[in-house]
Amino acid sequence: MKFGTKAIHAGVHPDPATGAIMTPIYQTSTYVQTSPGENKGYEYSRTHNPTRSQLQDAVAALEDGKHGLAFASGMAVVDCIIKLLQPGDEVISTNDLYGGSYRIFTKVFAPLGIKFHFVPMHDMAAVREKVTDKTKLIWVETPTNPLLNIIDIKAAAEVAHEAGALLVVDNTFSTPYLQTPLALGADIVMHSLTKYMGGHSDVVMGALVVNDDALLQRLAFLQNSCGGTPGPQDCFLVLRGLKTLHLRMQRHCENGRAVAEYLQAHPKVEKVFWPGFPEHPNHAVAARQMRDFGGMISFVLKGDKQEDAIAVLEKLKLFTLAESLGGVESLSGHPATMTHASIPAEERRKAGLSDSLIRLSVGVEDIEDLLEDLGQAIG
Repeated sequence: MKFGTKAIHAGVHPDPATGAIMTPIYQTSTYVQTSPGENKGYEYSRTHNPTRSQLQDAVAALEDGKHGLAFASGMAVVDCIIKLLQPGDEVISTNDLYGGSYRIFTKVFAPLGIKFHFVPMHDMAAVREKVTDKTKLIWVETPTNPLLNIIDIKAAAEVAHEAGALLVVDNTFSTPYLQTPLALGADIVMHSLTKYMGGHSDVVMGALVVNDDALLQRLAFLQNSCGGTPGPQDCFLVLRGLKTLHLRMQRHCENGRAVAEYLQAHPKVEKVFWPGFPEHPNHAVAARQMRDFGGMISFVLKGDKQEDAIAVLEKLKLFTLAESLGGVESLSGHPATMTHASIPAEERRKAGLSDSLIRLSVGVEDIEDLLEDLGQAIG
């Protein structure tokens, strides 16, 4: 099946009891057993739930993977994956990582004996320098949040597998509509389903997809044991969102291109971060591993003053100032004080994330209205 057909049909099936075409919300905590230990495949909803099962199958199908697991949030996915490790193990990750991932790495797991290295991953030589016999995971975001740096997934997979490590790719920004990391060598693909996959800013959830059966069993054990699982109502909402993923992502990409080009030509804008520009670092890699360049854009005003950025954010009307991204509505944010506030200022600046950087999640509104909103806010 082509992607649009998969988004609507793959991984889901009509309810066998009633024929309902939409997956029912199985709002139950437990299931009747015919005899002790004999059931219809479900015994307790932390372990399995029919609504969640169909969502997991649907996400796996979209990623061209075998197995999916859904969690109560994207951070619950991160927590589960890092729990594969033991004290003394090492992780290599990008130096402009999402703030929530950086926080759980450095504040939760580093004190438990897991060592994290944060390096600029646009150059695989920097990654290779940190590889040791203790390296167990290489953790990739591409495009990164919020500088939209591009990391070569295939090259990262080669480095990871040479070291006997797993490659994890956070595919939240791209979604499987734009790239499928498993096909490029990734071992685990993860998502914050809260963002583009759900797409309507009405649910918080995460997921991961793997091909390896043994790896699935380890992760499913952690999912069940630690209990960070989503409820069926939220699973239903994401299942509904997935059915229009291809339509939304196409519009996000079209609008994203128009906004990026508008900002690049604006006399008050110093720099625009968007991987679709030929001069963007690793644009050639993005063109090779992505099908389009997405709707996430960051930019810096001339003068690079935080007060100027805040003034623009306060004037924006359609680009609502709010945390998160990937909904049908356009959002704006100030990473230094919002999504990446947990990263020390010195580390942010070292990675190139200035205090005046503005991040846009370009929605699916009419592009003329979005450009008019930017124009009146920037002046």
